[in-house]
Amino acid sequence: MSLHEELTAFQHCLDDLVRTVGRLERSLARLREDAAGRTGSPEHPAGMVTITEAPYDATLWTDSDDEGLGVRGRHAP
Repeated sequence: MSLHEELTAFQHCLDDLVRTVGRLERSLARLREDAAGRTGSPEHPAGMVTITEAPYDATLWTDSDDEGLGVRGRHAP
């Protein structure tokens, strides 16, 4: 391959890279616009759930099974 052919191939690759980066920049701009429309306040972003530090209500777990241990208060077989 001659130097001229190599430079031409390099120029084509560089042009492809420039086009691809342009498309990525446009896609990123659209994603940023979409994300800006979906977020809530910085303290409570959209889709986030706040879990309190308060202890859970013990009655929620009265009839639950402990994984691999069976029901509370009963002996394993």
